Amino acid sequence: MRKKIIVGNWKMNKTVDESAKLATELVAAVKGQAFAETVEIGIAPTFLALDRVAAIVKGSPVRLVAQDVHFENQGAFTGKVSVDMLKAIGVTHVILGHSEPRTLFGETDAAVNKKTLKVLSEGLTPIVCVGETRAEREGNVTEKVVGNQVRAAYQGVSAAEAAKSVIAYEPVWAIGTGLTASDDQAQAVHKFIRGLLTELYGSGTAEAVRIQYGGSMKAENASGLLKQGDIDGGLIGGASLKVDSFLGIIKAA
Repeated sequence: MRKKIIVGNWKMNKTVDESAKLATELVAAVKGQAFAETVEIGIAPTFLALDRVAAIVKGSPVRLVAQDVHFENQGAFTGKVSVDMLKAIGVTHVILGHSEPRTLFGETDAAVNKKTLKVLSEGLTPIVCVGETRAEREGNVTEKVVGNQVRAAYQGVSAAEAAKSVIAYEPVWAIGTGLTASDDQAQAVHKFIRGLLTELYGSGTAEAVRIQYGGSMKAENASGLLKQGDIDGGLIGGASLKVDSFLGIIKAA
């Protein structure tokens, strides 16, 4: 049985002090709770706050997640952060290919693939984001778009490596808009992704990969989404910025 995984993506929110406060409150809230054993929990603060938050979550059930990474070890890449730097402070998971870098900053499928390979090679867990825009959904090309993104991201990734990864299906039209895919809509795409993984790697690997939903999941709708057979967690945006709302999603998982 796949262990549910709930990750809070704080995006460009919270100062270092605010991030430390939120992380401290979350660690206190999950300490000793039974759900901390059955649900994998992670938070992704800004790069500036990672080191401070790392000290707070160390030894707790809360995993430290980075919002992105570069695919080179070091060098003349102003503004970028390497996998080695993240590993050194205790990061275990890295979000890759989020729709915002894709749409706002022109991140390509090829770049996502390089990052996926790099993260896996260093023993960290990539959370590979895929998803369609509203125009693409209305044009009935969701499966084509999502399928192309998955194939591109996993180019050159072995079955053993793929089994250690996480995929986040995030319909772009449902991120930060208040819109959410219905339980059935989300499940249909998750099922398609698992079917594609079966084609690429076989059923064993496909069944091992956890697929999160990442489109405006909140405490009020989490239960219905998380009951779906192929939805293994959530990549949470706004609802992860307050302990109570984030806890509501974790408890639903």
